[in-house]
Amino acid sequence: MKPGRVGRAPPVGPGRHRPGPSLPLLGLGFAAGVGGYFLQHELPPAPWVWLAVAAAVTLALWWRALRWPAAVVVGFGWAHLWACQVLCEPLPEHLVRRDLTAVGHVASLPDEGPRATRFLFDIETLARDGEPVPFGGRVRLAWYRDGAAADRNQPPPLLAGQRWKLRLRLKPPHGFANPGGFDYERWLFQQQIAATGYVRDEPAAELLAAGPGRYRLARWRQSLRDRIVAVLGTGADAALVRALVLGDRDGLTPAQWEVFARTGTSHLIAISGLHVGLVAGLLYLAARWLWARAGPLALYLAAPRAGALAALAGALGYSALAGFAVSTQRALVMLAVVLLAVVAARTLRPPSALLLALAVVLAADPASMLSYGFWLSFGAVAVLLYALGRRLRPPGLPWRWGSAQWAVALGLLPMLLLFFGRASLVAPAVNLIAVPAFGILLPVILAGTLATLVTGWVLPLVLVGDGLALAYQGLAAISASPWATLVPGGRPGWVWLAAAAGVLLLLAPRGLPGRWLGLVLLLPLALVRPAAPAPGVARIALLDVGQGLAAVVRTASHVLVYDTGPRFPSGFNTGDAVIVPYLREIGVDHLDLLVASHADQDHAGGLAGLMDEIGVAELLSGEPAAVAEWLPAGAGPVAPCRRGQIWNWDGVELALLHPDGDGYDGNDSSCVLRVRTGRASLLLTGDIEAGVESRLVDLDGSGLTADILVAAHHGSATSTSAAFLDAVAPDLVLYSSGYANRFGFPAEEVQTRVAARGIRWLDTADSGALELMLRPSGEIIGPTRYRKIAGRVWRHQPGT
Repeated sequence: MKPGRVGRAPPVGPGRHRPGPSLPLLGLGFAAGVGGYFLQHELPPAPWVWLAVAAAVTLALWWRALRWPAAVVVGFGWAHLWACQVLCEPLPEHLVRRDLTAVGHVASLPDEGPRATRFLFDIETLARDGEPVPFGGRVRLAWYRDGAAADRNQPPPLLAGQRWKLRLRLKPPHGFANPGGFDYERWLFQQQIAATGYVRDEPAAELLAAGPGRYRLARWRQSLRDRIVAVLGTGADAALVRALVLGDRDGLTPAQWEVFARTGTSHLIAISGLHVGLVAGLLYLAARWLWARAGPLALYLAAPRAGALAALAGALGYSALAGFAVSTQRALVMLAVVLLAVVAARTLRPPSALLLALAVVLAADPASMLSYGFWLSFGAVAVLLYALGRRLRPPGLPWRWGSAQWAVALGLLPMLLLFFGRASLVAPAVNLIAVPAFGILLPVILAGTLATLVTGWVLPLVLVGDGLALAYQGLAAISASPWATLVPGGRPGWVWLAAAAGVLLLLAPRGLPGRWLGLVLLLPLALVRPAAPAPGVARIALLDVGQGLAAVVRTASHVLVYDTGPRFPSGFNTGDAVIVPYLREIGVDHLDLLVASHADQDHAGGLAGLMDEIGVAELLSGEPAAVAEWLPAGAGPVAPCRRGQIWNWDGVELALLHPDGDGYDGNDSSCVLRVRTGRASLLLTGDIEAGVESRLVDLDGSGLTADILVAAHHGSATSTSAAFLDAVAPDLVLYSSGYANRFGFPAEEVQTRVAARGIRWLDTADSGALELMLRPSGEIIGPTRYRKIAGRVWRHQPGT
């Protein structure tokens, strides 16, 4: 052997003996790929996805250094495979609002409401006039009740797993698209729902012979729910028991969810990691204690392993009871990673366990990443590991518990504000008591419910229901405080980054110099507000409220809302579901003027929801007496709209052009409002019809001219007459209508009139919220189409 070669390793060739990334880091790469996929604005071409996956895997097998990038590409491909099940074969647009015949199974616990039974339906076959339609998968249906005819279109009692032949009308997953609003389309996508619709009454539905089959678990859960309802009825106590025992939250009202949100206790109601972890932890401790005293059994299986197996079985059983909802699946997988490591006698460092759980959760359900609960669950664990892991602490349990609550409350604050636009200020104090109390109560709730369901003795379940109702009353009292929540509104991206850095500093070890700078980094979260328009500029948003109308006009220091959209018999209304989140997003908590053009529910239905959350200085309407019926209790008077009323706000003029007297009602009583700044103007016309349009032409003539016209009555053929269009002479017409609405708005005649004059048009039905700015120079910026600028793979883009 030559000198100098002793002890030296041979050269390392490609793919040989080169260290690669650890399994947890590969899991992190996989998660990064899944996340990257869901940032796409549209579905990538499938051949390119699979080509990239094949190339990445091939190169990684040859060169270990490429394994981490390969994991990213594989995560991207895995997410595409999952998404393609919902998106790659969508419902054809030409079949929207058409009668279709479907055969399939009831796939969920039916939610029987006063007006409709709602349920998931797995379609086996779909046909149009006997011709098969290339569409299948899961749809969300409503089977409406006809209160006027007891023998017509009354949904029968539905059972999970039943096989039906139904006459349906379907549409692609479509929801409101507005800044700050709830993304219903994303929620549908997470649930793998490929369409929504309702059951038609002609021809009659046909129940086909079939057992529960693979829906046996859902059928069993439904029988348990029915027994709970038989004992407790349908009140708040029954709804809470159903939510905690079965994960069935259909009985909870929006008002109840508001109480939980304001007190930071929603996580106690929705079965998730806390619930599954409590059950698993109790079973682990009990089984380990018993097994250690079982004599010879401990010789064959160590007590910790026996406890881990019992805990895993308990977590699996409770998750099954909750129907393996997404949140319970996530908790079950996270627990399984840790418990199986105990069974296998493997020591996992907590960060490695967290990264492995992250990868396994996303492998089981990539769309988990779209759930806020996913980020909050993993975020809470990461915060606890960062703030409390491997640090010297006083041994007292109260101190450790208080430190954990403080760390989670502070660590998740930016995330809560970013996701929900608000955070509970009382949550740390409430959870300091509520979480340990819940740890004691949950086993009692489950045991009491089980005792009633097994023995038929109703007293345990009644006591459980009464206890939960009492606890809810306490939370409701706390939530009533005006200081219960922090609602900062929208913020630029740099504010959230600064807040995250501030939280990391404040939770860092005490010896780290400059921890106090964390407070400085949090200040922008409290002080920075969305920028208001400059003087002389009007920022206008025509919001997407479906088949209705709602517009927001903002100047440098004033805000007006024109109409509030619809309210539905279920209680859902666009006042608090669309307008309030939008106002919070732009940093508005008070209205100078609210105009309800007239009393139709699609224009005034959201009044109570809006006014319950936002202060209003002045309220006007074309039908003051009728609009008053939509107001919340204790609301101030409604003044009438009158032609000639003018407001000059920060260089912007707002003028009412109609009504000019008391001889109008219904649609023709609508307040007509012109917004003008310098040489730019916009006209809001409510639901006026051709007669009023003609009168306005006679009264104002060329004075009606406006750059932008919001078409009256959602584009109905009874409005937007040729003479009115000629007088207004707009460059752009905006329609506010619902996607695939049953009226066919905007009407073909109106579209033809507009097109014949070379006028551009946009519709909230396929554009989402439309935002624009009027400048004194006459320049008009926009409108931006929210459905386009907030596009994602799941976003429905009608007509594309």
